Amino acid sequence: MSRLLKRSATAPAPPVAARELTAVSADGSRLHVEVHGPDGAPAVVLAHGWTCSTHFWAAQIRELAADHRVIAYDQRGHGRTPAVAKAGHTTEALADDLEAVLATALEPGERAVLAGHSMGGMTLMAAAARPRFAEHAAAALLCSTGSSRLVAESLVVPMRAGGLRTRLTGAILGSRAPLGPVTPISKGILRYATMGPGTVPERVTECARIVHACPRPTRVAWAGVLAGLDLDAGVREMRLPTVVVAGTADRLTPIVHARALVASLPECVGLVELAGMGHMTPVEAPERITAEIRKLVDAHLKRNTPARPGARTKQEENA
Repeated sequence: MSRLLKRSATAPAPPVAARELTAVSADGSRLHVEVHGPDGAPAVVLAHGWTCSTHFWAAQIRELAADHRVIAYDQRGHGRTPAVAKAGHTTEALADDLEAVLATALEPGERAVLAGHSMGGMTLMAAAARPRFAEHAAAALLCSTGSSRLVAESLVVPMRAGGLRTRLTGAILGSRAPLGPVTPISKGILRYATMGPGTVPERVTECARIVHACPRPTRVAWAGVLAGLDLDAGVREMRLPTVVVAGTADRLTPIVHARALVASLPECVGLVELAGMGHMTPVEAPERITAEIRKLVDAHLKRNTPARPGARTKQEENA
């Protein structure tokens, strides 16, 4: 379990879940799952990104839980989900985990809108060809994410693209150095790398507390996975209505990734470019991200959407 987040006196407390569940993944890993909002309401599943936790979605949970059933979970090694051995850090494991969460939190055949930020979006791509994904996913939001060439395209190091920039970026993102306490200097570094220049200080502090709470071994292990990421084939398997959201000032996953996703997705229904926003869009522009999730629910979930061709219920899988 990761160390507890320290909150400032002015920061709102994280939303309290109506229920807490444990999903068991294919390799036996146990995942912390939270369910917010009323039973029977339209379901939304939230997958957070690298170095984050369910707390990253606090603004979306607060707003959506009034009339949605919001399911959020901690990725392996993050938040309240225990760390795993080195072999457990793969995109296949991320897909296994998402399938386990869907099976645990949703009824057989129940549909949900899935939203993934950064590594959470990559989780959706990794799981796109899985039967349980097809069974449960009505629509998707890919937020501040990419499918490949993450280190090569990153703008964290302000120099011309090429081998040297790629090597320097990989060394920075995969650094084993401890992040230490949240200080004005560490917040300045985080803001430069992950947030837009106009982000209000309170939101920078919120992100810094979440990121600094991520255990160093987890941060380093997943950095290695992301450095070699290739989920281009998974993007082409996402045969469901999908909206792509990206900040125009995102240095970690620049806007080029969002535009590449739009070009490859079979059923892209929108590209939202958030002017001046960085990588942490659910925290930087919470109202806009929440609104995009609501639109997907209204368009693809509140009507009785049938399962896509090829989807199988749990009963069919076990027959």
